[in-house]
Amino acid sequence: MPLWKGRFEKESDPQMWALNASIHFDQRMAEQDLRGSLAWAAALESAGILSSDEHGRISAGLSDILAEYQAGQLQFEAGDEDIHTAVERRLGELIGPLAGKLHTGRSRNDQVATDFRLWILDHLPRLDAALEGLQASLLARAETDLGIIMPGYTHLQRAQPVLLSHWWLSHFWPVQRDRQRLDQLKARVAVLPLGCGALAGTPLDIDRAVLAESLGFSSAAPNSIDAVSDRDFAAEFNFAAALVGVHLSKLAENLVIFTSAEFGFFELDDAYSTGSSLMPQKKNPDPFELARGKAGSLIGYLAGLLATLKGLPSAYDKDLQEDKVPVFSAFDILMSILPVISQALDHLTVYDQRMQASLDPAMMATDLADYLVERGVPFREAHALVGETVRYALAQGKSIADLDLGEYKKFHSSIGEDVQTVFDPGTSVNRRSAVGGTALQAVKQQMVQAKQALAHAEDPVS
Repeated sequence: MPLWKGRFEKESDPQMWALNASIHFDQRMAEQDLRGSLAWAAALESAGILSSDEHGRISAGLSDILAEYQAGQLQFEAGDEDIHTAVERRLGELIGPLAGKLHTGRSRNDQVATDFRLWILDHLPRLDAALEGLQASLLARAETDLGIIMPGYTHLQRAQPVLLSHWWLSHFWPVQRDRQRLDQLKARVAVLPLGCGALAGTPLDIDRAVLAESLGFSSAAPNSIDAVSDRDFAAEFNFAAALVGVHLSKLAENLVIFTSAEFGFFELDDAYSTGSSLMPQKKNPDPFELARGKAGSLIGYLAGLLATLKGLPSAYDKDLQEDKVPVFSAFDILMSILPVISQALDHLTVYDQRMQASLDPAMMATDLADYLVERGVPFREAHALVGETVRYALAQGKSIADLDLGEYKKFHSSIGEDVQTVFDPGTSVNRRSAVGGTALQAVKQQMVQAKQALAHAEDPVS
């Protein structure tokens, strides 16, 4: 039976009922709804609305329903409009008319906002752990692959040699920022709407600070109108999730490219790839393509939620029923893809000889410019001179490293026999030893920082 039936003479049209009902997705907030109701029952007793006996019977009934839900035995019925209706209906079955006292002084508006915030607070640690798992896999790859040099790319063109470990860690730090964003979000989620009623607040003598503390919130919302309509926290969650998706997509795009035959830097384990229904030779990087594709869905959920929130009038509107599916869906996507990506990285084969073979001497052109700078040539002039040298070598059908000393001296007299040292990839890498650089020592220090970041985050969002 709808909680609002008394005002209406007619039954809802079946299609209207189906459109209006949210039980098919908000039932996953059942535990949070029951926890909120248990706290509210305690507050009603403190306010003198419930006797000690009534509070005990209501709490026992709610606890029984919680046990049923956790055991997978809570049955939902066609008349359950939402999770709140279902819980109140079941409580009535267990304890009779006394169940009707539980809703005193609260609205579904502050109830659902509380449930939703509790759900996010409960699930942030799980998402954080999955992100930490991806970081651990990236760091483990950096440790395993230490010393391997690969071509670094800008504009997908060969640019400068870098350590593969440095490249792996370039994907570690975006995930660290993702975790920080989610951690910072917690403070804005942990604001209690319960006790704000439909929009004007509760007339009961409820200590909302105590109520907030009992549910694990840091404070009670200061404005009842804002409290029931605020979904900034949901939009922020979807933004954070979308950005995780973007970072995963970037990693995935690189791995799709680098596992291709044209590059051949990596090979996916059979357990983390698929084949073709037609072409027997194919080994497809499906997990990474799915990660790339799901980034689009995550961005779409964010855009959809923001469009829903745009232009709503004050307080609660039914549009806000559309807030949960984007959050639930984003969470489910990330929790499905993150463990698979982490495990695929753990089992990846690296072909360092293919990487070595792809190191073109032209990638050390910047090192040649630095060589000239060390001999007093202004960098802008050195840059132009090296560009001319590259053009000359191409015209001669040679690599820039294959020119003889006389040819080098055509471009600048300070070039000596030692010029060949600039074309060694290892030397090039290890020259870049400043903090954040790709030199072996800098990368080792970066790995220490990454380990510290993981150790510091072992008390995750909670």
